[in-house]
Amino acid sequence: MSRDFVTDAVIETPIHLHRGGCACPWHAPTSRRLFTGLLAGAGAMAAVPAWAREGVDVGGTSKFAKLVPAAQVEQAAQQNYAQLQQEASSKGALAPDNHPQLIRLRAIAEQLKPHTYEWNPRARSWKWEVNLIGSEQINAFCMPGGKIAFYTGILQKLQLNDDEVAMIMGHEMAHALREHARERMGKTTATQGIIGLGSALLGLGDLGRTVADMGGQLLTLRFSREDESEADLVGMELAARAGYNPQAGVTLWQKMGQASKGAPPQFLSTHPASTTRIQEIEANLGKVSGLYERAPKPARRYNPPPVS
Repeated sequence: MSRDFVTDAVIETPIHLHRGGCACPWHAPTSRRLFTGLLAGAGAMAAVPAWAREGVDVGGTSKFAKLVPAAQVEQAAQQNYAQLQQEASSKGALAPDNHPQLIRLRAIAEQLKPHTYEWNPRARSWKWEVNLIGSEQINAFCMPGGKIAFYTGILQKLQLNDDEVAMIMGHEMAHALREHARERMGKTTATQGIIGLGSALLGLGDLGRTVADMGGQLLTLRFSREDESEADLVGMELAARAGYNPQAGVTLWQKMGQASKGAPPQFLSTHPASTTRIQEIEANLGKVSGLYERAPKPARRYNPPPVS
């Protein structure tokens, strides 16, 4: 492991999410009215498959995601991710490949990845990446196209075991698999009046430039409460199928709740550790417990980083 790896860097690549009352099109009152009209005309969700399956049920995907081409969103994510890596590297805060915690994260990702394809066929062709950023922030994310980053703070301060890491990683993967960022960008595009639901079928027009302009928002998009609940459940199923104990979702959010006392960490600005969240996870454990019991368990277990 490199002796030069910095674990307390200040990372300035935008990661602050929209706050209530901001002036972006999504939060503007007139945009909300426009969005409501579009929603009524289009229907909120794509058709749900009629077949039964074992696991969680989160319904279909939003039609708004189709307003923005997936390939362009993923390209924008790659550029944004590269920017983050470049900044971290310039500050000595991009973990080397032989860092024990990066090896751990990549091993857990490899366990989860085979179970992502059912949720999004594009995941088979994604160039998945997992990196560790040396920062005291309690934060982690997965951008469109499978670009994953964990900050050392979330591993160090919460002393996460492998099951809890898998729950976080599964949750973040679920945002990408269910294309929540693409959906939010589609809603923003619609509310801006750049394209209408009908014109989306006729041609892209300036959509490519619009996606490029919004690419920098990929780390600043705020997911809805519904998105967060959906990611909790899908992530829990991914972890269970990969052989990680879904009960860890409860202990994870208990730890998050403790960490939120005082100044809440960045991760909790969009992932509130509420009792309601824990209750919902507990209520759905029965849907994935059989999957976990039958799943092959990881060949190796890893330890959290040493307490500093």
